[in-house]
Amino acid sequence: MDIRSLGYRTDLMIRVLEGSQIEDRGDYLVVRSPDDPTYWWGNFLLLAQPQPGQAASWVARFATEFPAAHHIALGIDVIEISAVHIGEYVAAGLQLQRFGVLTAQELTEPRRPNRSATYRELSGDDDWRRAADLRAIINQGEPGGDPEFITARVAAERALTESGHGSWFGAFVGRDLVAQLGLITDGSGVARYQNVETHPDWRRRGLAGTLVWHAGQHGLGPLGAGTLVMVADPLANAIKVYRSVGFTDAETQVGFERQPD
Repeated sequence: MDIRSLGYRTDLMIRVLEGSQIEDRGDYLVVRSPDDPTYWWGNFLLLAQPQPGQAASWVARFATEFPAAHHIALGIDVIEISAVHIGEYVAAGLQLQRFGVLTAQELTEPRRPNRSATYRELSGDDDWRRAADLRAIINQGEPGGDPEFITARVAAERALTESGHGSWFGAFVGRDLVAQLGLITDGSGVARYQNVETHPDWRRRGLAGTLVWHAGQHGLGPLGAGTLVMVADPLANAIKVYRSVGFTDAETQVGFERQPD
């Protein structure tokens, strides 16, 4: 199956680097992460332009491919949301997941960069413990806030970067990690940002934009990427920050999910 969506292509790039299994069924892909079965978007189907009236059959197909799963996750390989018959998936009990995919070949420093923090790559047990603690604070009370899930995801991110497939960057104030993100590549010339996160007490201070710019210099320099990719909620304020440093809108990434009861 040839994948049109840049968002999903870079998603799959990272899943493969993390050790996920990709099975091509012709009109859909099965993405499995056996080491992390509770990671919804590590265990999903990517559908190649489904036709009207197929939503219920795709839900059934997911259950066949993932009989032990308590969630449902269906990615749609399109670049425009108008190509998807949203209503029938919502009627099947699924929630729309819509993201903007942005790209940049160069970045500009934010107009008001935050120069009070120190920006550097995470390194060593203490840094990665702080990364997990920051993730827990940001996701408290949310589906992604389960301690075991956070531990598994941060361990996967650490392994990915320490194996040479990118870097995880942090903004530090003193010894405190107040913002973080990942930048991952498989050496193909494309680098994808991951999990841009800022501590709630440190938002609106220019940290995220400065960290995105700082990491981008590394991506376009030592990592050897020619294109940077960012996937973000189109309704969130953060997307304005990404545009302000040079990202431009490329496509819309569309998916549907049903969370576990």
